[in-house]
Amino acid sequence: MKSFFKLVLANLTAIFIVIAGFFAFFIGFIILSSISETSDVKSNSVLTLDLKTKIIDSPSEDQEDFFSINKEQKAVLLYDVLKAINNAKTDDKIKGISIEADNINAGITQLDDIRNALIDFKKSGKFVYAYGNSVSQGAYYLGSVADKYYLNPAGGIELKGLSAEVTFFKSFAEKYGIGIQVIRHGKFKAAVEPFLKDEISPENKEQLSTLLNDIWANTSSKIAASRKIPTGELKTITDSLYSYLPNLSLQYKLADQLIQKSEYDNIIKKKLNIDADKKINKISFAKYANDIDSKDGKSKIAVLYASGSINNGKGYDGIYSENFVKEIKKLQKDDDIKAVVFRINSPGGSANASDEILFEMQQLKRKKPVIVSFGDYAASGGYYIAMGADKIFSEPNTLTGSIGVFGVIPYFKELAAKNGIRSDAVTTNANSNMISAINGLSPGTLTIMTRSVESTYQRFVHFVTVNRKQSFEQIDAVGGGRIWSGVRAKQIGLVDELGTLQDAINYAAKKAEVKDYGVSTYPAKMSKFEQIFSSETDEDFSTRVIKNKIGKENFKIFQQVTDPNAKASVMMEMPFNIKVN
Repeated sequence: MKSFFKLVLANLTAIFIVIAGFFAFFIGFIILSSISETSDVKSNSVLTLDLKTKIIDSPSEDQEDFFSINKEQKAVLLYDVLKAINNAKTDDKIKGISIEADNINAGITQLDDIRNALIDFKKSGKFVYAYGNSVSQGAYYLGSVADKYYLNPAGGIELKGLSAEVTFFKSFAEKYGIGIQVIRHGKFKAAVEPFLKDEISPENKEQLSTLLNDIWANTSSKIAASRKIPTGELKTITDSLYSYLPNLSLQYKLADQLIQKSEYDNIIKKKLNIDADKKINKISFAKYANDIDSKDGKSKIAVLYASGSINNGKGYDGIYSENFVKEIKKLQKDDDIKAVVFRINSPGGSANASDEILFEMQQLKRKKPVIVSFGDYAASGGYYIAMGADKIFSEPNTLTGSIGVFGVIPYFKELAAKNGIRSDAVTTNANSNMISAINGLSPGTLTIMTRSVESTYQRFVHFVTVNRKQSFEQIDAVGGGRIWSGVRAKQIGLVDELGTLQDAINYAAKKAEVKDYGVSTYPAKMSKFEQIFSSETDEDFSTRVIKNKIGKENFKIFQQVTDPNAKASVMMEMPFNIKVN
């Protein structure tokens, strides 16, 4: 028996040592990777935007799980990118900026802000150069602002304009016996259209055409201005896809020279007056932003980020009402925070969660100024939660509005019957079996959910009328689920000003009457250790596998069909995303 206990004890000790060793290595790795993100800036350096840089709008977008900690790509906040460019203007150690990204992981309004910052940077007299191989449209939009654009002789530029392709499921659902019950308010609320029709509606076609043309007119005009190409000629270049051929890119002035990457590096070396055999001191935006000393006045302007879809409960990958309300209450209680900039980059989501967040923002506004800044999206629920603001700033290309409400409930009666499956329900009341996977909604449930959708829309429009100081009829006329560009939203009174996150911060400081202040971020960025272990507890393994395999956007559709909570919810959500890439 003694030998048995000795054996058990020895095994337990060995297991403990292995686990302790693993955690020591794991924590050490995290500490070392954190240290590696900061570095002293050497003299004669070039600030470099390359493929390893991922531009994010909010700290919540910087997530890593156990299986992705070795990825080379570094996420950096848009605010930090802009801060880095602004600081580099007067930093004697930074001689210029090099854009070396064939693809750029950033949203359309983020690209606009970075582009504007680069234009301002060029006033310092320092150079901005760009180099590409096979360049995405978004990367070229950013790179076209450079003093010189260099292209690989075997490369090409994706310049094709914008499109939106809508996929329809009505006939598919009918063919396979899947029933879909839809309740909506708003003829422009196209999130449910793929389940109702087999072709795009005139209303949806109208809103998409207006939206895409607004965004492309803004984007293409900036490319034309930077490259000194007449707008009519740029349209011909785009329509003819000339940019895909490097010789035509050169001929039509999209690029200044066709050279190899090593030749591009030699041009920069010559600009820096260093020998050809010497290495260029390149520093990433992520490292440079960490190296910059921020203002640290006692007074604070808080930037509260709301990025992603809006959900009930707890979570980190998106906007979760329970977590978010806690963050708002922190801001209410912190006397050092003199004003709050509410940065919204959301296509919407749960109506209930959106309402919870709006209520708390209204309470916050009673204590200190609340200024809203829109990113790529402020649509549906994302627009709803902005209605507690003193002032709203939107980017010109922000997808704005989508004031509408819907619910989608799939059921599988015919599919089940084809496979010999049916169901009977025993109930105590008329609508006890409200939502059945086989039979769909009970008659009473359909009636009450229709009333719920209508009631939610009325509530939505009410809050917009109060904030925008317009009548119900005025808001209803531009509502109905319709999405507008930021430029149009300003024209019809859905936002106050066109401006950046920094413009919103500057206005918040003015409103709060503070000059010496620091900028704090909420929710605070989670460490890699926290991210990894929060993701382990918030989602089970199978969920994370499915999400990684099919992608976040497809997972939303999967969740809508399979999650009973999602199926039963009244939603305020935008139906699509638009990317310049």
